[in-house]
Amino acid sequence: MPAAHAPCPCGRCDARGRALAFAQCCGPCLEAAGATPDALTLMRSRYTAYVLGDEAYLLSSWHPRTRPAQAKAQPGVKWLGLEVRGHRETDAAHAEVEFVARYRVQGRAVRLHERSRFALEDGRWYYVEGEML
Repeated sequence: MPAAHAPCPCGRCDARGRALAFAQCCGPCLEAAGATPDALTLMRSRYTAYVLGDEAYLLSSWHPRTRPAQAKAQPGVKWLGLEVRGHRETDAAHAEVEFVARYRVQGRAVRLHERSRFALEDGRWYYVEGEML
């Protein structure tokens, strides 16, 4: 885990453009095992979980209908950054987030451009599925 005062891996900034600390951003989400106020926060916290290799959080935040048996991190991946391109609520219980996540694996740079779908059930947001763009 990053130090509480370290910049959050998801790259979220405050209104003045300063990076939010892990303890003010994704840290509480990871500690609360997926309790997030909205789909965008869940998507950012899932990116942070990938950076940190937190398989338990990834699985707990995945919708039971689409959840895989495991969410193992790919060996040798170095996450480089996250860019949120868009976020919209499609109705009161569904949302989409478009993002680009950059990483390096075996010396090769990769861009993951995805539109993720989320669902709110019993007061909790879940990642349902993603579409590569």
